[in-house]
This record gives sequence, structure tokens and C-alpha cells, in this order.
Amino acid sequence: MPAVFYVDDSRDDLFYAQYVCRKERQDIALSCFQTADAAFEALCVSAAEGATLPALLIVDLYMPIDSGIGLVTRLRADHRFASMRIAVCSGSDATADRERALACGADLYVEKPIDLSALVGPGQ
Repeated sequence: MPAVFYVDDSRDDLFYAQYVCRKERQDIALSCFQTADAAFEALCVSAAEGATLPALLIVDLYMPIDSGIGLVTRLRADHRFASMRIAVCSGSDATADRERALACGADLYVEKPIDLSALVGPGQ
């Protein structure tokens, strides 16, 4: 079962992702975080314990304290997480947002609502 970390300041978006995961009985171990710092700390603990890192980290582009761009940049600068698959998500379909996300090191840019099964399905 692939593990996915989802970071979003919106409780509604986190609730929706969890709801869909349960409703569709998706075979995904979803961990949700409301702040970039909380997700980063959880990743550091996992790395220190030698645990397998998540198959995917999804982070919201626009968060009030630390943007998704900030977290992606931080992860890409840390050798422990440099190769982790990262998606930036947003309600925005602006080309500039997509370009900023990919330029900072994100592997994917997805629009909300996210489709977890498509992001971690076969061949991903």
C-alpha cells in the first residue's frame, strides 16, 4: 500500500481527500498535515528511523505560513528527500503557478480536487 503525505492548510481539502480515500476504498495510506513544518518533521522522523519515505508528497501551493514552494525547496535541498516524488496542488490553473511549482523542483502540478488514485496508481 503506497503511503501519501498530503499537506494543506484547508481542513476541508484534507477532509475531502480522506473521505474519498475511504469511500472509494483506495489502497493508500494517507497521512494529512496542516502545516509544512509538521510534514517536514514527520519526514525527518521517518528518515531517522530508517522507514520508507512516502511514495508521494502532495503540498498545497498557497498556505499562509510556509508556502508549498518553500517546502518543496527545503525538501529538494535535503539529500534525504531529494529524490522523493512531490506534487504541488492548487485551485489555480494559472500557467505562472504551474511554472513556479515545477521550477522549484516539484515533479507534478495538479489542480484541486486531487485524484489520489490517479497520482499513485499503476505506472506512477
